Amino acid sequence: MTAVDITADLNDEDDTGYVWTFLDEARDPSVVVPGAIVVAGTPDAQAVAVVVDLVTKTAGTVVHLRILPGSVSNYAAAILRSTASA
Repeated sequence: MTAVDITADLNDEDDTGYVWTFLDEARDPSVVVPGAIVVAGTPDAQAVAVVVDLVTKTAGTVVHLRILPGSVSNYAAAILRSTASA
């Protein structure tokens, strides 16, 4: 099982067209910055995502995520291949 960096409903898009969640849903908010690649979702459904932006709202800081194609395991396999040859 992959630990998520930030909990999010991967089907919950706002008017920007991006998946959104609140920054306080992050395991470590310091890694959730624009341009960062994170694992988002729930323990049962994860995806690799790029943090698009952080928007301060009255209810808290909203994080917009662009979900990348493919599964988390595909990205993990690519990373393992690239580090094995280093």
